[in-house]
Amino acid sequence: MLVLFETAAGYAIFKVLNEKKLQEVDSLWKEFETPEKANKIVKLKHFEKFQDTTEALAASTALVEGKLSKNLKKILKKIVAKDAHEQLAVADAKLGGVIKDKLNLSCIHSPMVTELMRGIRSQIEGLITGLPSREMAAMCLGLAHSLSRYKLKFSPDKVDTMIIQAISLLDDLDKELNNYIMRCREWYGWHFPELGKIITDNLTYCKCVRKVGDRSNFASSDVSDIVPEEIEADVKAAAEISMGTEVSEEDINNIIHLCDQVIEISEYRTQLYDYLKNRMMAIAPNLTVMVGELVGARLIAHAGSLLNLAKHPASTVQLLGAEKALFRALKTKRDTPKFGLIYHASLVGQSNPKNKGKISRMLAAKTALTIRYDALGEDTNAEMGAENRLKVETRLRLLEERGIRRISGTGKALAKADKYQNKSEVKIFDPSGDSTLPAVSKKRKIQEVEEQDAEVAVKAKKFKAEMKEEATVENDEPVKKKKKKKDKGKQAGEEEVEGEEPPSSPPVEVTHLTIIRDSCFVFAKRWLFIRFNRRVLMSVEA
Repeated sequence: MLVLFETAAGYAIFKVLNEKKLQEVDSLWKEFETPEKANKIVKLKHFEKFQDTTEALAASTALVEGKLSKNLKKILKKIVAKDAHEQLAVADAKLGGVIKDKLNLSCIHSPMVTELMRGIRSQIEGLITGLPSREMAAMCLGLAHSLSRYKLKFSPDKVDTMIIQAISLLDDLDKELNNYIMRCREWYGWHFPELGKIITDNLTYCKCVRKVGDRSNFASSDVSDIVPEEIEADVKAAAEISMGTEVSEEDINNIIHLCDQVIEISEYRTQLYDYLKNRMMAIAPNLTVMVGELVGARLIAHAGSLLNLAKHPASTVQLLGAEKALFRALKTKRDTPKFGLIYHASLVGQSNPKNKGKISRMLAAKTALTIRYDALGEDTNAEMGAENRLKVETRLRLLEERGIRRISGTGKALAKADKYQNKSEVKIFDPSGDSTLPAVSKKRKIQEVEEQDAEVAVKAKKFKAEMKEEATVENDEPVKKKKKKKDKGKQAGEEEVEGEEPPSSPPVEVTHLTIIRDSCFVFAKRWLFIRFNRRVLMSVEA
């Protein structure tokens, strides 16, 4: 049996001396504990050394992909063809299948072969003579670096990496510039606070401070090359009546040094922006035409590369950069966001708030097409991007004109106006809502009033009967005479109204007195009951 063993230095072919010991797979590692024991199992038959790192990289790449390299094919034809009747042990079953098809050699791959390869690897320095360990380690390191570069597909022409770094640096410069300018304005504002209100541009402010320094020098300085003449006159007038504090020369020097830093960073930022613009037009011209160089660069940086961005669908491109808001909306079961980084595109900014969602969706669809064209197409022109941008602009104009037509009423299909309906209702304040008493139904109130009236009528009748009895007892005769007179009057005068009721004023007064008397009696009764209960409670507590 022959064994094909690959190393970083070259190909090695071993001859197995004792095949019986290979049957014991579990105890095979004991036969490779020392170089002497290993030489009793296998023996080096041929070693083909690589000429340089390039050849080693090509051979390793072919082995990783399961292909047969030209160098390995020559070695196998030269060495193994002589012993065609023997089997060839290989570490990769795919490579063994290729060797069997092309060279008609019987190859074997099993757990026994894997254990054998492991034993040979552990004693490789003793099995291969004439190869120092330091040279072997250097070859392994060089091949590892070359293979990792190949796997990562590292190339200086991969310009999207430069775009990612440039846009990241541009964002960092903006943050640092804001911090520096804010510090400069606050620092110099103690000395000349009026200057910050007159000059609003940050770069112009720093240039004026660097050129003049102390505010007393504004009267004799000429800053017409930095600001217009009107602003210069306002600055000089404000410097004479400034309310700022006096500062030392050392403080002014430090402020001027800070202004120098701000101006230098601003100039470098302008240069970096031009570099980014040129790079974007070189690698993704259609994407740049659609959304601009800054938004396009941020999309590429967020996706990782232009190729990764081309794999995303239009819906993902639309929400790229708003992942946090998307998952929060899904978690809370609210409306999902309509745009991410694409919101900063000029086409979305031009649209009305009502149409931003529609325009961002259409722009994302067209942008996804242009990204795939830039990443996978062979042309480098921006015609496709210009056509798609024109379509989006036409759609935006159509949406905005539709809203105007609907308001003005012009047009055939959109002239129809909806019927006006006044939905406002006059509401009256309900004072019953302010009451803290329990609500009582109307039926129950009517019943209570009727019961009270019946009680009053009964009491009035009783009182009338008592008064009549008293009157009959005291004046028995006058009453009889009156009755006779009444009988005569009834018989004589038929024109008089029968059944006239006595005057109602005396009974009303009597009724009120009766009610007052009864209520006083009830109140006294309740008061006595409460007082009795209190005495009982006090006695129980005692």
